[in-house]
Amino acid sequence: MKTIRLNTNNDIPVVGLGTWKSETGFAYNAVRWAIKAGYQHIDTAPVYGNQMEIGQALKDAVNEGDIKRENLFITSKLWNDAHAKEDVLPALRETLEELKLDYLDLFLMHWPVAQDKTSKELVSLKETPLEETWEQMESALDAGLVKSIGVSNFGLKTLREFLPKVRHIPSMNQVENHPFLQQRELVDFCKNHNIAVTAYAPLGSNDRSADMKREDEPSLLENAVVKEIAERIDATPAQVLLAFQLTRGLIVIPKSVNFARIQENLAAQSIVLDADDMKKLSSLERGYRFIDGTMFKGADYLPETMWDV
Repeated sequence: MKTIRLNTNNDIPVVGLGTWKSETGFAYNAVRWAIKAGYQHIDTAPVYGNQMEIGQALKDAVNEGDIKRENLFITSKLWNDAHAKEDVLPALRETLEELKLDYLDLFLMHWPVAQDKTSKELVSLKETPLEETWEQMESALDAGLVKSIGVSNFGLKTLREFLPKVRHIPSMNQVENHPFLQQRELVDFCKNHNIAVTAYAPLGSNDRSADMKREDEPSLLENAVVKEIAERIDATPAQVLLAFQLTRGLIVIPKSVNFARIQENLAAQSIVLDADDMKKLSSLERGYRFIDGTMFKGADYLPETMWDV
């Protein structure tokens, strides 16, 4: 398994199993299959609603000898309604309990968005600053509850304002990334500051619910350039899309609950794209977001400011 060294000197496998949209009754098998196939990196979050099932799968995999805990890399996240200083550590402990773990390998702030714990209404970041939430995450790092801490869905402007205010530079920024949305400036900024980048929705997240989709949504898997490259190198379109990100030095967390596709996605780390393939795929950039953040519009949040465009 190929890995990337984080700024905490911990190694993260470059291909992980994403579990967003892995429904109850399917997540358990997906994790067990993934580990048997050779995955070590599992990505989840409390808002996905499946951490208890994933935790049972992890416990069973370790107890049955499929893998040792020290060889697993488990990422989870802090949801928006636990940004208040007094809520961060209790939320983390609840996640550890659900996942049946003593520590997380990576703990991410899920969005640069705060919500009231009770009403779920948006709370201005002037009232609940990101750096105050982060300070509690730093405390979790110091206490050994997590091995690395990072952020997710942080744009360039947000990161630039955030970094001077914190003691520990994030180890990770997990963002939507694929040929239609390559975020090159953001990726370069992260690399220059020793922040690794994980690409979520690397295949376009086509299995999102209908209310999250637009009628004219483009398809990555059906894109002519992607399909042409896949056919020529005897790979699948999904493997081409994943190999594109891996070649760029990014980490990928494709979601699947299908054993064959779980294996196929892991095999993408062996796919070789030449310079011409990378040029063709790079030309597909169109600034298109499948997950655009409009669900958080309100208070002082606007998608256009969240994404720094």
